[in-house]
Amino acid sequence: MDYLKTVVPSQLLSERGSNLVVINPGSANIRIGLASQDTPLNIAHCIARHTTQVPRRNVQDQLLNSQVSTTQYMEREKAYDTIASFLKIPFLDEEVANNSYPRKMGRVDGYNPQNSRKEPAFDWTDVYEKDPSSSSSLESSENKGTNSEALGQLEDENTKELGSSNRKYKKVIFGEEAQKISPMAPYTLRRPIRRGHLNISQHYPMQQVLEDVHAIWDFILTEKLHIPLRERNMYAAMLVVPETFDSREIKELLSIVLRDLRFSSAVVHQEGLAAAFGNGLSTACVVKMGAQVTSVICIEDGVALPTTEKTLPFGGEDISRCFLWTQRHHQTWPQIRTDMFAKPIDLLMLNRLKESYCEIKEGELDAVGIVHSYEDGLPAGSHKTRLTALNVPPMGLFFPMLLVPDSYPPPPSVWFRDYEDMLEDTWHMEFPRRPEMPDGMYPSMNVGYPMWDTYPVFAAKPKKEEKVGLAEAITSSILSTGRIDLQRKLFCSIQLVGGVALTRGLVPAVEERVLHTIPSNEAIDTVEVLQPRANPMFVSWKGGAILGILDFGRDAWIHRDDWIRNGIHIGSGRKYKDSYFLQAQAMCYINS
Repeated sequence: MDYLKTVVPSQLLSERGSNLVVINPGSANIRIGLASQDTPLNIAHCIARHTTQVPRRNVQDQLLNSQVSTTQYMEREKAYDTIASFLKIPFLDEEVANNSYPRKMGRVDGYNPQNSRKEPAFDWTDVYEKDPSSSSSLESSENKGTNSEALGQLEDENTKELGSSNRKYKKVIFGEEAQKISPMAPYTLRRPIRRGHLNISQHYPMQQVLEDVHAIWDFILTEKLHIPLRERNMYAAMLVVPETFDSREIKELLSIVLRDLRFSSAVVHQEGLAAAFGNGLSTACVVKMGAQVTSVICIEDGVALPTTEKTLPFGGEDISRCFLWTQRHHQTWPQIRTDMFAKPIDLLMLNRLKESYCEIKEGELDAVGIVHSYEDGLPAGSHKTRLTALNVPPMGLFFPMLLVPDSYPPPPSVWFRDYEDMLEDTWHMEFPRRPEMPDGMYPSMNVGYPMWDTYPVFAAKPKKEEKVGLAEAITSSILSTGRIDLQRKLFCSIQLVGGVALTRGLVPAVEERVLHTIPSNEAIDTVEVLQPRANPMFVSWKGGAILGILDFGRDAWIHRDDWIRNGIHIGSGRKYKDSYFLQAQAMCYINS
């Protein structure tokens, strides 16, 4: 402890973080890097593999029900009109020409000071391997002093050869490059994590999911962090996982980290608690808003309260889909084929437009922007377009019927037969299984993911919210603590993390909506969202780095040999300890 009193924080990070890799996997992106770094790598969590199957899928995913039903469409229109009344803008089908509202045109950069320049179009990914023979021929010709005419002929021959059918496709492509592959190319895109869970389905078997996770992580470690397989026994891994992961999924990821990636030791912490540490907080209501899932959990004195956990099945990508629907409904979208499911490059474009132009504010919000069209392998086309109702899509966080999240089929039931419960030491509560109900109906006693809650694994998990807005989830989470002193503190210590937290105008909207959601009989009259000390996108990763560096005892760390030989079993003494129970050492250091 004398060392902790005298050491400079930057020195501590440098000394203890140089051999600690922090991995924070998400549904859309993975944040990974050495704990000694200021910011992690942020890489799209997907992989594209070359395929010769006919017919083939461009995207191998669970997005089997992306069509909006008539009932959902009516609910979406109703939600739009409710939002319009709050924002004081015309209703969905109200003719703009017949209203007296003066039209406001937003700046071309959408008020975003970081987007003051025109964003270029994305380029299609080159899916062919580089031909080493042609490059070596060029080098040898130059070294021998070949004259320019002969060299030109050689280049022409190489060009013809490159354009022939003899070129080899890359076997596998990772990250954003995988998302920018032309639909005409013989590749299948896979996303191993969707909606906060491993993306297991009848079309995407468990073994393929785990192989893809291993391939993506191994590629990043080798090519981006320059940590080859033979040197990884000198590194430890901190795995920062979403609250949505269950024990079986965590165990599979631990096996990848220790058995396949060959780290010497590893430990698991949850995103909510790591986010609190990343912002230097001991007590907070952490709201993690990712690309596909939004989760809420309360932290008290450095301990996560499991019964306060809430999960909402929507995120930033749903706002992007709603952005496209809004523009098409108002007939402002150009006559182009934009399909974010079949063409992931369109999702990249929509995400960028959303981040540049969408914000929450009263009054009509329009802007002029550049929309790009990506047609099968052709160069991108540019369309100058008036974008309208830009403040409506992010309000879907509070009115989720506007977003219409996709329906997913359930994974195989055998996936949940896990007789080695990793959480048995920290959970001593039982929730009754809900009664059998007709298809599509879920009793109010247990609201949650409809595709996961029917399985017995959730008999030992807290209840999860569904079809409620962000304000209701935050309010319900805080009020479930049951103590007025803690509730008041939490309502004044709301922390927004994740990419969606960067939405302009979101902070005052959360404060206002949560305050109006608190029941009138509760003696609470103040709601405050705390300003982040770090980039909201990386604060969970940074918190994981801090937890790993300050965990001097490392009693809960699992060593590779022990994991491979014994795994997890009752009485092993090396059981997985999740982040609900932590040593006070790290928190004392942060508060000092």
